[in-house]
Amino acid sequence: MKPPASQQLDLSGANRDLPAPVRPRYGVPWSLVFFVATLLGFVSSMLAWQLTVTLERTGTYFRWLVVLNCAYWYTWALFTPPIVWLSQRFRFECQGLVRAVAVHLPAVVFFSLAHIGAMQAAQWWLVTADGGEFRWWSAAQRAALMNFDWEMMTYWAIVGLSHALLYYRESRDRALRTAQLETRLIEAQLKTLQQQLHPHFLFNTLHAVSTLMHRDVAAADRTLMRLSDLLRLTLERLGEQEVTLASELEFLRKYLDIERMRFADRLVVRFDVSPEAEAAFVPTLLLQPLVENAIKHGVARKSGAGHIEISACREHDKLHIEIRDDGVGLSEDALTALHKGIGVSTTRARLQHQFGADFRFEFHRLSQGVAVIVVVPWRVQTPAQTTGADEASRISGRPGIRAIRAVS
Repeated sequence: MKPPASQQLDLSGANRDLPAPVRPRYGVPWSLVFFVATLLGFVSSMLAWQLTVTLERTGTYFRWLVVLNCAYWYTWALFTPPIVWLSQRFRFECQGLVRAVAVHLPAVVFFSLAHIGAMQAAQWWLVTADGGEFRWWSAAQRAALMNFDWEMMTYWAIVGLSHALLYYRESRDRALRTAQLETRLIEAQLKTLQQQLHPHFLFNTLHAVSTLMHRDVAAADRTLMRLSDLLRLTLERLGEQEVTLASELEFLRKYLDIERMRFADRLVVRFDVSPEAEAAFVPTLLLQPLVENAIKHGVARKSGAGHIEISACREHDKLHIEIRDDGVGLSEDALTALHKGIGVSTTRARLQHQFGADFRFEFHRLSQGVAVIVVVPWRVQTPAQTTGADEASRISGRPGIRAIRAVS
């Protein structure tokens, strides 16, 4: 028989993460599912008891209603895990919609007929227990005609609730990961600032300034100004998650100007950046940690002059960036350790969060030195979007908010 209309099916479904090549799935909480089924069975029993009192039926009829209502909900409770699994595996999304329909259509027929069969088994037990005769074929036909539509609605209700819970947890997890990533970004920016303020770095810079004061006061003054500009620019960019490549290169040049005071003629840097590429957006502090690694692991360990080449250009709908040095290079173990470092792992995590799988971040060992390749989607900012973003920034009070678009 059909359950009362006032009863609603509750379901704690599984959920999936987002935006990843393989999204994890969540298990079905069996205890919660059967608790809900028991609760619904209890409510159904109370309604059945009221019905027996109203109709002045015997206790036998009451027992029938209790058994059938409990059997109804417990059977759907048993069916819930595989249905939720199908909902996770074959979701109704733009991609894979045809496959989802092809799977769920036979599934709804199967589970509906299976549930009707289970209910017929419960009725058979009740009838035979009372000494009656149960005609399977006629009872099954009658149940299929009367209840098949309701069974299908129950299946789709479970699928719908499962999808709703999946999307809810997916959205919650995405918001949590975004908050965590923003925290890591701020920590990385603060760490970069701390590295610039590190006593060893300041000692080397001030020592170079002290040496220059005796032979080139103007050069010493320029070095102090560059250090001041670098620290100021670092503070100004703490609220920004992405900047134009031109802005990133400006920061990088100020950093390299100070490093040249330490290495003098031993550090030679060449830029090969197309004017078009300078307008593209990149994550903040993308290049500085990579160039710092090139200096630390390549140029600093080389006895002679070390060269670093930084190139960037547009390749179709991608921005291609390459940082190449001719230093002493890295062994396989050293390269593996570098991948596990905070700078490289944080950079990779930021790229994955912002672009999903649509990026490349690779290290290549060369005969002399190492090449780092970063390929991200090509994105620029239009003047109209700039005006709108500035207004949004003014209203929200949050600097560094930009409206960007992909250009193919």
